[in-house]
Order: sequence, then structure tokens, then C-alpha cells
Amino acid sequence: MKNILTAFLLASSFLAFSQDPALAPFYHGVASGDALSDRVIIWTRVSDSTGSISVDWKMATDTLLSNIVQSGNATTDSSKDFTVKVDVTGLQPDSWYYYQFTHNGKKSLTGRTKTLPAGDNQRIRVAVVSCANYGGGTYFNAYLSISRRNDIHAVLHLGDYIYEGAEGGISGTGVHILPNHEIIVLDDYRQRHNSYKLDPYLMRLHQQYPFYTVWDDHETANNSWTGGSDNHTPGTEGNWEDRKSFGERAYFEWMPIREQAPGDYTIYRKLSFGNLADFIMLDTRLEGRDEQVALGNTAGMQDTSRTILGATQMQWFKTQLSGQPSTWKIVGQQVMIAPLVLPLVGVVNTDQWDGYQADRNRVTDYVVNSNIENVIFLTGDIHTSWANDVPQAGASYNPSTGAGSAFVEYVATSITSQSSPFPVSVSLIQGTSPHIKYADLTQKGYFILDIDTSRAQADWVYVGTDVTNINFTETNAASWYANKGERFLREATGPITDYTNSAPFAPLTVDTTNVGVAGNINSPDIYVYPNPFGNSLFFRLNNFQEKTLVVRIFNVLGKIVKEATITASPIVKMDLPDLESGAYLLSVSTKSSEFKSTIVKVQ
Repeated sequence: MKNILTAFLLASSFLAFSQDPALAPFYHGVASGDALSDRVIIWTRVSDSTGSISVDWKMATDTLLSNIVQSGNATTDSSKDFTVKVDVTGLQPDSWYYYQFTHNGKKSLTGRTKTLPAGDNQRIRVAVVSCANYGGGTYFNAYLSISRRNDIHAVLHLGDYIYEGAEGGISGTGVHILPNHEIIVLDDYRQRHNSYKLDPYLMRLHQQYPFYTVWDDHETANNSWTGGSDNHTPGTEGNWEDRKSFGERAYFEWMPIREQAPGDYTIYRKLSFGNLADFIMLDTRLEGRDEQVALGNTAGMQDTSRTILGATQMQWFKTQLSGQPSTWKIVGQQVMIAPLVLPLVGVVNTDQWDGYQADRNRVTDYVVNSNIENVIFLTGDIHTSWANDVPQAGASYNPSTGAGSAFVEYVATSITSQSSPFPVSVSLIQGTSPHIKYADLTQKGYFILDIDTSRAQADWVYVGTDVTNINFTETNAASWYANKGERFLREATGPITDYTNSAPFAPLTVDTTNVGVAGNINSPDIYVYPNPFGNSLFFRLNNFQEKTLVVRIFNVLGKIVKEATITASPIVKMDLPDLESGAYLLSVSTKSSEFKSTIVKVQ
């Protein structure tokens, strides 16, 4: 993928700006999430505002927002940090929609989202991500990679969406990371979310897909638990309960997540993808976790009074596992549940379920003893990739057959966060922990989870180890799956690539016309008509003298789909019968200038 940033610049007007004026006042773009079969949360933020402000919104079935199915008005003010969240109801299940906000005549980017299926359905595809530290001039290349693929239904973010440290500086894409100190109070957390949401790669991903999210520790402070954190000093940084509430509040303001009740910041919840799968989202971080014990404290790790979920959440979790008869139980949570024991070292991280072995035993025993099948744990946090069988406590595990495994686990590597150096190789790790079927300790990226009625497969996609470089190559690195009715992993021959969404991407630029397309957002010197167009369009350039024009048309992925060198005339006709329906960028270049306009092809 040569110079992917250059291609993206040509396809989008909002890339390398901390606050792109073309997006005003919706500098942070749009987002959606927590869809159900009949509703979805849509989100934006209105900047440069004071007092109470009113925002109009609409939702439609097409990119031009002409077939409007729901619309309304919302208000926001400083008490919400001028963020806007609308729970749009009355939608159809398993359907793609497009939405937009308007304030004082200014329009936001158009977002694309999808409701959950109801009843019988055959397939689910989600991208699973975690851990996106924005320090050190990094690029969210993995986010960009996901946003360019039109073959998933949603993004599952398993935490560390932001980091609380004193990052400061400027990101690789030119975004100022604020504040320049460790975030502690509410305004700090809001400002850090503000900085992250300005990233053009993350903005583009939110624009195209709904998110389902849980927090991990860095949305509050490193290695946090319900009563504190190893990165919080009460004497100098105030009361922990205050800091925790600030992080939770800012998260619910800035993320497209549904409050279960007004002011209720509980994140554990269930999302049903029809009869095919329940996504059970847990909070292993702030809800009921006891403080971590020190490495080497075996008695503490095994103490039956210590918990990572808390009694209330554990009982809720068991109820969800044994609930309605969906085929798959997909558990989205924060830290690795499979044992990780290194040679001559033993347990290496008591922040994981290894530090709360009694709770892990309760889960594996309940799943096996209750004959609950098809459980898949999805995990982030560790900045590395893993595919694991998870043995039942006390069972005799057979690595050759998978016998003794209670369920399986897929672990996503980080978007950017550095991997901790492991003192031994993967093969040595597997020698001590043979239930670990795959591991990569260096690469950055994500995995695609593809679920159908017979199997659940994870395909790891990497963007390299250097996330301070805009040039990257996507690599399909590993694929593992669990069959329906089996509790262990098998290696696949390759990734699943036979699926494409029927819904086109949302346009990458702001709609500035009455027909739902960006007319002359990049230059006032080109006039295109009709727009949208059928098989032919015309354009006229104003105030130019040169005789030769290079015409290029880019799709939403930044790929040239049409290129020609022509002799200039007052009006140029282009016949494009073979162009597929959708939004494109028209670029017309002379020796000294380039003129651009977003165009839309319709049938």
C-alpha cells in the first residue's frame, strides 16, 4: 500500500487538520453505537458554542439523505461539553442507515450505521480493536485500515480508547494532544477525548461504522480497580472516587454508548444479534474488581474471597450465559482470561484473570457444568495477539485434542500502544502453556471476527510494528476458528474474504448542497452538473488559461477508477456508464492548479 496518506488526502478534505474549518462547527465528525434491532445512538459535538444550543438531526436509507425515516431536534450545553447523543428509535432490524446533524445552517459529515438483526440471521462480522495510545507522533493506521474495508457490520472496542498520561505534543496526523499533563479532573478527561476524536483516521472509522465499546483502565488511570489505581496518588491527585466519576462521565459524554438510566454509567450489558449470537459486554475494571496482588503472591491470586467482576456482575453474567438460546455467547471484556505462565517465572501479570483465579474457576466451571456451549471470549489490554483454549479448572487438558477446554479466547493486539517485551519466545511460552495456540508479540492491528451458524473465526490483520510511519502494508497473519459444539480452537487455512456490504460508504466530505453531495467544497472554480448524475456529467472550469487537463476520479478508498488527459474546452462532457453508483472525488488538474468536487453517481 504505497503512500496511503496521499491517496486519502485526495479522497477526503478533512485529513491533516486539528480542526478543519470545512467541518465547522462539527469538527469531531459523527459517530454511532449501541445499536439494537430498532434503534441506535448517534453522536456529534458542536464546537465554538456557548449557552444552550439546538441541533437538528435526520436519518435516511440513502447516502443523499433523501429518503428520511426519522428526524428531530436535540439540545446541548456546557453540562454535556456540547456533545449531542440521540437514541433514534423506530428503525428496521438488520438495516443500514445514514444520518446527519445541522446547526445554524451548517451540516455535519454524513454518518453510516447499522441496526442489529432480529430473529434468525446467518452472519455477523465485526472488527475487534483495543489500546490506542496517541503519544509519540503515532498514526492510527489500523483504524484507517478498517475504515477502508466494506465487509464488516460494526467495530468492537475493548478499551483503552484514550490514555490518561501526560502525552502532550502533536500526533502524526497533526492533532494537538491536550492537555499537556496527566488527566485528573473532568475538564482534563473531556479535553483528552476531544483531542482523540479530532484524529482523521478515527473520525473516518466512526463515520462509517457503529461502535460497541467498554472501557479498560486508561479511560481512568493505569491498572485501576474499583477503589483506586497504581497511577493515582490521593495526597496530590485528589479523591479517587471523584477522579473515577470524572473519567466515567466524560466517557459517556464523548462515546456513542447508551446510558441504561439517566446518570447510570454501568457498561456491562447484553446485545443480541438475533438468534445467532449474544454479545455479553463485561466490566472487569471498575465495577467490582479488588485490588491487584503482587507478583509471586500465589495465595492472593487463589484467594476465593477476591473477585474481578464483583458478586452482582458475576451473577448477572451467569444469567446471560444461560439465557435465551442464541447459538453463540460472545463475551467482550478487557483482560486475558486464559492462563499465561512463563518458564521459570510463573504468572507474569496479576492484572489479568491470573490474579483472580477463583473468579476464573467460577466461570469455567459454570460453563462446563451447565453444559453451555459456543462461548467465545474477546479480549484487549495486553498489546499483543493471542488465540487460546481456556482449560476448565482442575481438568486434564489435552493440547492435541482440546479436551478439557471450557471455551476459547481471541485477543486483539493494540492499535498503537507499545508491546511489553517478553523475555522468552512464543514457542517457549507454548511449551509451558500449550493451550495457547497462537501468539504474536510485536505487531499492531486488529482482528475480524466472522460468525455464522457453524463456526466463529478470528482473522488477525496487521499494519506493521512502526506506527510512527504513514506508509503501511496490511498483512493477513493468522486465522483460527471454533466449530459450533466444540470448546477448542482449530487453525484455518486463511482469512474469510467472501463478504461485502451492500450499503455504500458514507461520503467523506461535508454535504454543502441541497442534494446531499458536496458541490465545490475544495474550489469555487469548478462547476459540475447534474450532480448527482446518471451516465454522463459535465463540468466547467472558471478562470483558467491552459489547454491540457488531467482528469481523475477517485473512489472513497482513494483509488483512481478513471483517468484521462484531455484538451480543455469551455464545457467538458464525461461519459461514465461503467462507474458504479456511489460517491467519488473528481480531480481536474492543469500545470499549475487542481480543482476538486465531490460527485455522486446514481442509477
